Amino acid sequence: MKLLLLLLLFPSLAFAQDAFRSTDLPLPRFVSLSASEAYVRAGPGKKYPIKWVFKQKSLPLEIILEFDHWRKVRDHEGEEGWLHKSLLSGRRTAIVKADTQVPITRKPEPGSSINAYLEPGVLIRIHECTQYTCSINASGYKGWIDKAYLWGVYKDETFDK
Repeated sequence: MKLLLLLLLFPSLAFAQDAFRSTDLPLPRFVSLSASEAYVRAGPGKKYPIKWVFKQKSLPLEIILEFDHWRKVRDHEGEEGWLHKSLLSGRRTAIVKADTQVPITRKPEPGSSINAYLEPGVLIRIHECTQYTCSINASGYKGWIDKAYLWGVYKDETFDK
């Protein structure tokens, strides 16, 4: 309990963060919300007060700490809280973070024709990411989008589902 208190008070302590590992998966990492309603708590357990409630399934979240069956997550607005791991999914999603509309192209190459434009804040499903772009599906529109416009994938992250 003392270690938990230290971590909550001083989250940058490296030794405390290493102690809060329940898996061998990388930290931080992105996941998505698997429930359409989820209570975000102030600490890792039901005894901690509810800070707020997520009401949107598939929201991208960043896991920053683990404690037993609980995960400390950060949302796209920078808010942090604890969720039970059963409320999270490995399915990758992202939110468009831009000031204007963002193009979806047919291919990942520069100069490829544009399929559609996405509004800022749109929730998308990610299928794969190359060095600079991600293959996505957003409301039936499929194509490629520049990683720089997404919250839910790391700049240097690549993967193929």
